[in-house]
Amino acid sequence: MSYAVKEIFLTLQGEGGQIGRTSVFCRFTGCNLWSGQEADRKDAVCQFCDTNFVGMDGENGGRFPDAQSLANAIEACWGTIRDPKQRFVVFTGGEPLLQLDKVLIEAIKQKGFYIAVETNGTLPVPQGVDWICVSPKAGAELIQISGDELKLIYPQEGLDPHRFTSLDFTTFRLQPKDDMNKTEHIKKAIKYCQEHPLWHLSLQTHKLIGIP
Repeated sequence: MSYAVKEIFLTLQGEGGQIGRTSVFCRFTGCNLWSGQEADRKDAVCQFCDTNFVGMDGENGGRFPDAQSLANAIEACWGTIRDPKQRFVVFTGGEPLLQLDKVLIEAIKQKGFYIAVETNGTLPVPQGVDWICVSPKAGAELIQISGDELKLIYPQEGLDPHRFTSLDFTTFRLQPKDDMNKTEHIKKAIKYCQEHPLWHLSLQTHKLIGIP
């Protein structure tokens, strides 16, 4: 299997349970809830995505012919000056589970990486992933109902956070929707977390400090 990758870059994880951790982000192209084209946004299941996952023209992006070549590229992005015992890769998208498979997971594991995935939860996560972050979307069936972190973009019309609290996740995080009403969304998210302490506020700190 070949892999279509938008970009691979070194950064700090900006949100969620691994916040602040040095990481390689591998962003796959494609999503099953939106084409990524603005003309299609109003008819998409997910209409508020803030990520460019179209094409393979990002930093270190391209089509990788096999799992080993992609694993090599991720390892090269981590580099040789950083502690190999701390190797951490985040597979994201778009929707990474359209491409992340057992063969790639094994190739990455052989290089000593701790593997995280950020998914919309509409597809099952393969075995071998160390950190599972699921971000449900209104109008999409939730298949992956367990993991380390459920991160709900808030508010979403017709999607009450309470419906997820019985699921098998270690932490529950509420992340204010990043749109023209972001300030109001932050206030609502803060209020909800204060009234429902199971939920922790999640902020996109990478945007606050100006890193990718």
